[in-house]
Amino acid sequence: MSEELRPPRKLRLWEALALSVGLMGPTLAMALNGAGVSATVGKAVPLVFVLGLLGVALVAYGFVRLTRHFNHAGSVYALAGVTLGPRAGFFGGFALLGTYIFFSVCTLAATAVFAEAFAAALGFSLGVPWFVVAVVAAAGVWVVNSRESRVTARTLLVVEGVGILGMLVLSLVVVARTGAGSAPGGQTLDLSVFGLGGTTVSAVMTATVFAFLSWAGFEACASLGEETADPRRNVPRALAGSVLLTGGLYVLVMFAQTVGFGTDAEGVAAFSGSESSLSALAQAYIGTWFSLVIAFTAVASAFAASISSAAAASRLMFALARDGFGPRALARTDRRTGTPTVALVTALVLAVAGDVVLDLTGISAFDGYYWFATLGVLCLLVAYAVAAAGVIAFIVSGRGRIPRHEIVIPVLAIAYLCFVFYNQSVGQASPLSYFPWIAGAWCLAGLVAVLAAPALARRIGERLTAELDPAGEADPVREPAQA
Repeated sequence: MSEELRPPRKLRLWEALALSVGLMGPTLAMALNGAGVSATVGKAVPLVFVLGLLGVALVAYGFVRLTRHFNHAGSVYALAGVTLGPRAGFFGGFALLGTYIFFSVCTLAATAVFAEAFAAALGFSLGVPWFVVAVVAAAGVWVVNSRESRVTARTLLVVEGVGILGMLVLSLVVVARTGAGSAPGGQTLDLSVFGLGGTTVSAVMTATVFAFLSWAGFEACASLGEETADPRRNVPRALAGSVLLTGGLYVLVMFAQTVGFGTDAEGVAAFSGSESSLSALAQAYIGTWFSLVIAFTAVASAFAASISSAAAASRLMFALARDGFGPRALARTDRRTGTPTVALVTALVLAVAGDVVLDLTGISAFDGYYWFATLGVLCLLVAYAVAAAGVIAFIVSGRGRIPRHEIVIPVLAIAYLCFVFYNQSVGQASPLSYFPWIAGAWCLAGLVAVLAAPALARRIGERLTAELDPAGEADPVREPAQA
């Protein structure tokens, strides 16, 4: 066994991008996130997603800037560690680890939700506890992720590519029929959806929280820095590309859904009350057969998100263990494929255990998905804020030769992240009201661990210094450092 991430073949740009797109799960996000926004702002859903794109772009800026200088399997762990110091790096990395573990639990649960919904659309029930579907999905995740990283990336590209194609076809049909006056319910093309449309600025800004969640996980490809060819060029491009690609897609699909249901009170009510808006529109505008296609792509998208979550979790576990936190076995990689197989098994066992406990205690797969997605996002907001603080420190240091005036971007990013965290934490009913405390306890545990173990902080600092060139002047295609 090796302690280096050395895949037989390096990932290309589009393969690295696939991991981020897979973790965001565009089909999954578009099928679920629009209804909540519509209930808050009425027909102004597309405007909310335009503003959400601006918010996530502020956060993505920091990752793009830092990965031009540093690439590491630990993502935030390394980016913050090399800019703010080892303790801050460990704190951010531990928060991100919570995100990926929680996302692994929730995406397996989501696979069960959509698998049952697809079976119901075909006229039958799976007839098994939902954790069984999660276990089967986890086995599939293992099959894909235990092979070399290019197999994982290409699987994600195919699976999410089919879902994206389905959404594009549906959106274009909806826009064409509403524009031509042939919509099934007499809906019309209404560009006023990009304005306030009777709602308030406060409501729109609050609703951007829902939109922001659709981009959660865009940073996943940063964990492939040691496995990507020319990482200082390709990883930043993959990060920016994943945000811009899905941003354009989200705005288009949300525009199509809004005008597809209709922009009057009846249409808004139908959109906000839809359990699967994409399937409902596919049924109305194209037919039952396409509704089934969309329902199947939702299952595939949830499975793809499970693949990405487990891949990202295993890379981060590997990076932490390689630097001395956790069992040394987690830092082992397969000599043939270069993947961190022990860490992968650990991540999947934790995810499956979480789903089994949820099901056996009477929690539905949908609630399991929503609860753990919320926990994951709350931890992610902390990790993003730490990374943004690292960008500020990097700009102030002058090491990256980034113009000083650009410091306003990460400052605005931190302000927006605090706004999102506040909105996710205040006014929630039980059990959601407990989740900020649970996520906070996880992050605090990471802080306590590194403060109580100065030797760990010292090892992390030494390793990051050896693995990453602080001046950013090393060969951009350098091989990963020796363990």
